[in-house]
Amino acid sequence: MDFSENQLERYSRHILLNEIGIEGQAKLLSSSVLVIGAGGLGSPALLYLAAAGVGKLGIADSDRVDLSNLQRQIIHSTPDVGVDKVISAKEKIHSLNSDVQVEIFGSIHEENIQNIIKNYDFVIDGTDNFASKFLINDACVLSKIPFSHGGILRFQGQTITVLPGETACYRCIFDSPPPGDSVPTCSTAGVLGSIAGMLGTIQATEAVKYLTSIGEPLYNSLLTFDALDMNFRKIKLRKNPQCRVCGENPVISKPLMESSRKSC
Repeated sequence: MDFSENQLERYSRHILLNEIGIEGQAKLLSSSVLVIGAGGLGSPALLYLAAAGVGKLGIADSDRVDLSNLQRQIIHSTPDVGVDKVISAKEKIHSLNSDVQVEIFGSIHEENIQNIIKNYDFVIDGTDNFASKFLINDACVLSKIPFSHGGILRFQGQTITVLPGETACYRCIFDSPPPGDSVPTCSTAGVLGSIAGMLGTIQATEAVKYLTSIGEPLYNSLLTFDALDMNFRKIKLRKNPQCRVCGENPVISKPLMESSRKSC
């Protein structure tokens, strides 16, 4: 593709990287990423993907901005309180980079998720509840759309990148959502705002790596960290042959929303 002078300057630091260069930047500009959840994880992911020049970003979220969100959901600001998160996020992205096309969606559920994700090259799970995380996993695995899972609580975070058909998926590790009251949530246990930025930025990096075919994404690896002692750990995984969605004899043939409570 032909780059304008403004684009050459805007993306110059990417273009200088041998691993990306002009060809990699062109790939980003012609790629698309859907971010489900415009909150703590989705905020930094969306901002960095927009800054990177990903050509089309989808944003899915049914919530409105609340004052308590602003401690970690950095794409929103005080005047946005009461505004739909997708509208607030879209405005910030267009202000940051007019190269980026933005599509917005409300609630993602079992009836519409596959029809939405099929139009994207990569999905980022920035949701705050286990039911949505399993729904996204199953829909992406069944539709063969690569995605990044992420989760945070208190001072800790975890993430894995899934390449359907090739690597372990979220359900290979955690078979089903936990019982309703067995896991604390951010609203009850708290969360350090900056760890949302740490993890969301990692998820954006995983998307860029996949789209430009560079480096080694977190395939078959669960990355966990604890910000209190800044300890990072990478846990090697393998596909579970008994996995109910990607195993040898799968029993899940369509995405279903399993009941759960919020995880963050």
